[in-house]
Amino acid sequence: MSAIQRFAAICLVLVAVVAVLFPGCSRQTEEDKVKKVITDAQAAAEEKEIRKIVNALADTYSDPRGFNREDVRRVLLGYFLGHPKITVYLTYLRASVDGASARASFQAVLTSGKKTGSPADVIPESLGVYRFDVSLNKISGDWKVTSASWERVGEE
Repeated sequence: MSAIQRFAAICLVLVAVVAVLFPGCSRQTEEDKVKKVITDAQAAAEEKEIRKIVNALADTYSDPRGFNREDVRRVLLGYFLGHPKITVYLTYLRASVDGASARASFQAVLTSGKKTGSPADVIPESLGVYRFDVSLNKISGDWKVTSASWERVGEE
C-alpha cells in the first residue's frame, strides 16, 4: 500500500468514526430552524432584501401595532431608503418550540453609515437597540413569523 493509499484509508476511517460518534451534529433542531429564520432576516436586512424578509412572514401576519405583511414591506422600504448602509447585530437570541408554534426573543442593535466621503463615515451612526418578541407557526413545513412586537431599549 502506497503512502497516498494509506492516507486516504486513514481519512476514510476518521470520517466514518466522526459520523458514528457524532450523528446529531448535522441535524438541526426545530429551535435551530426558528433561529435561522431570524438570522436569515438579519442577513436580508443588511443586504436590503425586502422580499426575503417579507417572505419570512406568514400571509396572516398581524402584530400589536396593527401592521400586516404589506405594512411591514412599506416600513422596510422607507427605512432602507433613508439609510444607505445598515448593519444588524443580534444578541440574546433564544427560541422555544411547542409543536407547530414557536417563539423567539432577541435584541437587535442597528447601526448605519452614511456615504458622504467624510472620514466620519467610518464611525457608524447608532439607529438604536430594540428588543423583539416574535411568534412563529410551522406552515407547510416552514417556520413563518405570524406576529412580532418590539420596543426600543431604554424607552419603556
